[in-house]
Amino acid sequence: MVDARRAPLKDDTDISGARALIVEARFYDDIQDALLEGALAELKAAGLAYDVITVPGSLEVPAAIAIALDAAEKNGKPYDAAIALGCVIRGDTIHFEIVSMESSRALMDLAVARKFPLGNGIITVDTEVQAWERARASELNKGGDAARAALAMLRIKRRLAKA
Repeated sequence: MVDARRAPLKDDTDISGARALIVEARFYDDIQDALLEGALAELKAAGLAYDVITVPGSLEVPAAIAIALDAAEKNGKPYDAAIALGCVIRGDTIHFEIVSMESSRALMDLAVARKFPLGNGIITVDTEVQAWERARASELNKGGDAARAALAMLRIKRRLAKA
């Protein structure tokens, strides 16, 4: 049986020459390594050039993406897609809700306002065990999923630009 979540996209729109940005929150280094591994595998398989920027936590990811997009545009080397990576594990306070909801909201606002292909790979979980299940490329591979989402949106943007 084919897992629909893993089914390859049928869109063959050319994305060659595209540049991607990964912004990763390094709050949980080992989990982040796994998320990054999944995302990089997808970008390499697609043949995309990429840059990686590291920030302290998930709340900083959207601002770093916005800053990097502006700088890259100004320098004549714009990014075509971005991937946000991070991990938020529930604790004893409402901080989990603030970080998970506000980072997600800011990423969506950024993608919609700029009409920019962006994959959200900031995982939000109750436990470290759940984080590892989602982060490992051999399991749910949410880093790879975020990269695939960004690439799918880039293909849609390029295909519709030609229509």
